[in-house]
Amino acid sequence: QVQLVESGGGLVQAGGSLRLSCAASGRTFSRHHLGWFRQAPGTEREFVAAISWSSGSTYYADSVKGRFTISRDNAENTVYLQMNSLKPEDTAVYYCAAVERWTLRYSDYGGYDYWGQGTQVTVSS
Repeated sequence: QVQLVESGGGLVQAGGSLRLSCAASGRTFSRHHLGWFRQAPGTEREFVAAISWSSGSTYYADSVKGRFTISRDNAENTVYLQMNSLKPEDTAVYYCAAVERWTLRYSDYGGYDYWGQGTQVTVSS
């Protein structure tokens, strides 16, 4: 079992930065792949970024590539999402998710077993 708690969301002006954190409990955290997803009102949950358990592989949605960076600290049981050059269209609730093995594509939210409660990110123009 892995429990996930996101933090770091808030209100920021366009062009600004935020760093989201996702703290995990559970002794097998280091063996789980992790992902960040987001959901704006009236839309489906969409993939943002993912990182393998070893940090050897990272993946990004085209819409955030070059602006967002995912990283993890297995010693601290935490995954981060550094978000730079934020745009109003980045406004959403951001969720972190974990899975022991990607049986589906890393960008498929149906392939993750554990989810946090989400943190709101609002980017004003």
